Amino acid sequence: MVEWRVSDSPVPYREALAFMEDRVAKIAAGEAEEMIWLLEHPPLYTAGTSAKREDLVDPDRFPVFEAGRGGQYTYHGPGQRVAYVMLDLNKRGRDVRCFVRQLEDWVIAALDEFNVKGEIRDGRVGVWVQRPDKPKAADGSLREDKIAAIGVKLRKWVSFHGISINVEPDLSHFEGIVPCGIRDHGVTSLVDLGLPVEMADLDLALRATFCRIFVSKLNATSEV
Repeated sequence: MVEWRVSDSPVPYREALAFMEDRVAKIAAGEAEEMIWLLEHPPLYTAGTSAKREDLVDPDRFPVFEAGRGGQYTYHGPGQRVAYVMLDLNKRGRDVRCFVRQLEDWVIAALDEFNVKGEIRDGRVGVWVQRPDKPKAADGSLREDKIAAIGVKLRKWVSFHGISINVEPDLSHFEGIVPCGIRDHGVTSLVDLGLPVEMADLDLALRATFCRIFVSKLNATSEV
């Protein structure tokens, strides 16, 4: 039983962190159900545990928060769907690598609902799309832009933080950081790719594909 929560107005980052901390503790204690929280944040930057100071290009542009999750710097803001994933891995296999792959597969499956081919790359966290509409790289390869970020933390094998997918954020806001420490590639969004997608459309896709990725895995784990 997973509870879904959708916030219609931007949620302050500290408020979201406090809520997740409390919910994760309750899930670990058996006092609350697992939860997926869909929301947006006001414009801000977050620093993961691997963030490098030199990747914060414009520290005065937006507030910067220490997130405590894995990863480096990322941007959150209006037009970007954040999905905070509070799931109990005690009953989902206790396999961190498998869990991260599930998050990647979830994003890829949701993007596929809009005929967008999301891909993962070794050494580059997140989900990427090829850009044949852009000039090729110096080595002749197709350009690739990041469309989704992934960063999680576990406490007593309960996850929090999660994923973010760019629907229609102001892409210039990413210029204040080196997103996830990757300088050679850009960022994109569903609207930037020419798709008239709204937040509610993505929410429907996320809910539909979540069951295929996570519920099937939970059932398989229960049968072992």
